Amino acid sequence: MSANIQEYIDRLNKLDFKKMYNGSFFKTWEKTDDELHAVFTVADALRNLRENNISTRIFDSGLGISIFRDNSTRTRFSFASACNMLGLAVQDMDEKKSQIAHGETVRETANMISFMADVIGIRDDMYIGKGLKYMHDVDDAVTEGYKDGILEQRPTLVDLQDDVDHPTQLMADTLHCIHEFGGVENLKGKKIAMSWAYSPSYGKPLSVPQGAIGLFTRLGCEVVLAHPEGYEVMPEVEEIAKKQAEAYGGSFRKTNNMAEAFKDADIVYPKSWAPFAAMEKRTDLYGKGDFDGIDALEKELLAQNAEHKDWCCTEELMKTTKDGKALYLHCLPADINDVSCEQGEVEASVFDRYRDSLYKEASYKPYIIAAMIFLAKCKDPQAVLKALADNGKERHFMK
Repeated sequence: MSANIQEYIDRLNKLDFKKMYNGSFFKTWEKTDDELHAVFTVADALRNLRENNISTRIFDSGLGISIFRDNSTRTRFSFASACNMLGLAVQDMDEKKSQIAHGETVRETANMISFMADVIGIRDDMYIGKGLKYMHDVDDAVTEGYKDGILEQRPTLVDLQDDVDHPTQLMADTLHCIHEFGGVENLKGKKIAMSWAYSPSYGKPLSVPQGAIGLFTRLGCEVVLAHPEGYEVMPEVEEIAKKQAEAYGGSFRKTNNMAEAFKDADIVYPKSWAPFAAMEKRTDLYGKGDFDGIDALEKELLAQNAEHKDWCCTEELMKTTKDGKALYLHCLPADINDVSCEQGEVEASVFDRYRDSLYKEASYKPYIIAAMIFLAKCKDPQAVLKALADNGKERHFMK
């Protein structure tokens, strides 16, 4: 067995994550410290095996069902990669081709797609109060179906982004930071600027900034949430961040000054999002079918965004960060000045300098998702990792 894999097993032996077995993964702040560290550890272990050409397939058959209610590139392919890595085929559910339009209920749909499904990944981030609720409805439905003997297994649900949190993204971001700073313990005390940035589009979800303040405060970081007046996030998530900062020895504060947030920051995360109040209003308008109201709201928000074009991650701002070398994070795609738009979130020279780092950041997501599935499906993850390493089955023949 690989000595490296034994190191990951030794780490897992010190953690309590038994409740993750046969469970699902929603918001990060609902998980214990040990459960989060177990995900990071298994993700690294699976990456180690794959990079050493050792198969990580724990399934001989089965399905991973993906349901995307918003456009996606990275998360969609990360979920498909994670499922394939573990031996599952992937079926993307196109709701337009289903019977949902004919009145099929969530309970019925969830059970009908789950007869041979081991995992369901859902992204539903567009409407406040809707996405996370839908995921829980699906999770409750398949749990009931399993208990009633309809399903031979209980599919694990992985939250691929909801209206409150983006757990797979922020877990991937954090694992990237862990590797860049040489260990999770080295993130304690680091200043992180989670900042709004200008975008020429409207309605971007709140889940990334909320996920950031909800996870980095768990690690004892000095978290600063920066945005212009009127771009507030959900107050209940801010309260979670405050309580966690106090409990973990870090801090959480807000500012309406991007430069203040960037000054001496170790990590910066400039990203556009829509105001919480506006997202609530949009959800209400869609619920009423008021499409004229939606068009009017879009124009209003685009005009509001245009008042803050100076909120951009520039070379000058980056020079003010810790030693002028802060780690730049983004969930991608970024709005890049003179590349993807005339003016946007980040100057092209900044983005180009961090391009390799950003792609590495994104590369952790398939392993994070695979680790979430692995911990939910393996009663004894340490034994399974050992068996994979001992078996040493080549993923592909290199002869």
